[in-house]
Amino acid sequence: MKIEQIYTGCLAQGAYYIESQGEVAIIDPLREVQSYLDRAKEDKATIKYIFETHFHADFVSGHLTLAQKTGAPIIYGPNAETSFPSTIATDGQEFKLGNLTIKALHTPGHTMESTTYLLKNEKGKDVAIFSGDTLFLGDVGRPDLAQKAANMTKEDLAGMLYDSLRNKIMPLADDVVVYPAHGAGSACGKNMMKETVDTLGNQKKMNYALRADMTREEFVKELTDGLLPPPAYFPLNVRMNKEGYESIDQVIAQGNNALSPKEFELAANETGALVLDVRHQKDFVKGHIPRSIFIGLNGSFAPWVGALIKDVLQPILLVAPEGKIEEAITRLSRVGFDNTLGYLKGGYEAWQAAGKEIDTLKSIPATELAKKHKANANTPILDVRKKTEYLSEHIQGAENAPLSELNNHLAKLPKEETFYVHCAGGYRSVIASSILKAKGIHNLVDVAGGFKAIRPTSLPTSDFVCPTTL
Repeated sequence: MKIEQIYTGCLAQGAYYIESQGEVAIIDPLREVQSYLDRAKEDKATIKYIFETHFHADFVSGHLTLAQKTGAPIIYGPNAETSFPSTIATDGQEFKLGNLTIKALHTPGHTMESTTYLLKNEKGKDVAIFSGDTLFLGDVGRPDLAQKAANMTKEDLAGMLYDSLRNKIMPLADDVVVYPAHGAGSACGKNMMKETVDTLGNQKKMNYALRADMTREEFVKELTDGLLPPPAYFPLNVRMNKEGYESIDQVIAQGNNALSPKEFELAANETGALVLDVRHQKDFVKGHIPRSIFIGLNGSFAPWVGALIKDVLQPILLVAPEGKIEEAITRLSRVGFDNTLGYLKGGYEAWQAAGKEIDTLKSIPATELAKKHKANANTPILDVRKKTEYLSEHIQGAENAPLSELNNHLAKLPKEETFYVHCAGGYRSVIASSILKAKGIHNLVDVAGGFKAIRPTSLPTSDFVCPTTL
């Protein structure tokens, strides 16, 4: 028996490869499927099943491409409806994989079709659960994303999740291993642990949602309290996962289109494409194409693209480092952004060499901001971290405008006075600054290094509050 977690940090997503006696099951595959095909070939094995725990909202799954390349059936749990051939398992249905058995446990609540897959060994002993977004480590799936449950409230779905956990998962033995679909950083939960594998017994001790003495009412309140609005691209990804999508090979072929600076500029003007700069933030600060948006590959690239660009049909033109074009196109396609039209041949340097208009972003170290604040305590500071980060600790007097909600705070920004933008480490502040500059707001300065660099300075900060108590 072989169980391999294939974890993608950018999406905080776990896919799974299970092999027994030359037969393979893939659970929640990523859109690019070649790695699964290669693994099966190395094992001299055949991919027999493709299991989906639910209709994913935060990424486009590779189930269709993998089925086309292998002939393996796509299996969903009860209540699922697809526009392509699929097997809809019944609650408790078992699937043989070599000398192993995979049992479908219908666990609705995160979504109506959410299903946990229980793996049994050759002796019939429960070994592991692949819990999708039903059970995370330290948390459970949010109950406000179910597209099929439009006539149900998040409280109704939370109640269903309470029953699913207590009737289907908590009765399992403590030594059963939990393999979730996501880890810390995913927008599908609120407070996940950084670990990606654990035992169910430890989760019963550590996970607030699995407290033995927890009432249904307490569970519903805790689960629904403090939920941030889901990213706008989520419903679009659900639709693609239910109805289908283009082959990733076609998407890459379309986007892998080298354009000279002149062709690039013409394409941007004619198509209304968004110019997306995916270089490191330090390079963007030094120079970039005017009105381009920065979201660097070195950070949580795909989730921020989805949260900020929102429309998966938006045409995109890329400014990327050499050798990173295909990676950028692939990572865009993971969250459904398939309309990459091409990239700037030779990168930003070619644009600059062609004598085209350029822009820069003024950036200062935190020590310089401290000096300015000492001279003028009313120096305007914009903190673009999440609300919980801000509440935990912030510069006194700073305005909080979380990056995901930046547009809601535009009216509060100083009209002429220079203001200073910071995040935790310097990535999000450059994203925010690029968006503001694209909107014609130029009286801003980035604070390099973010709050990590700010903390050791003389800038006055609020008393620290542990984020887990917020």
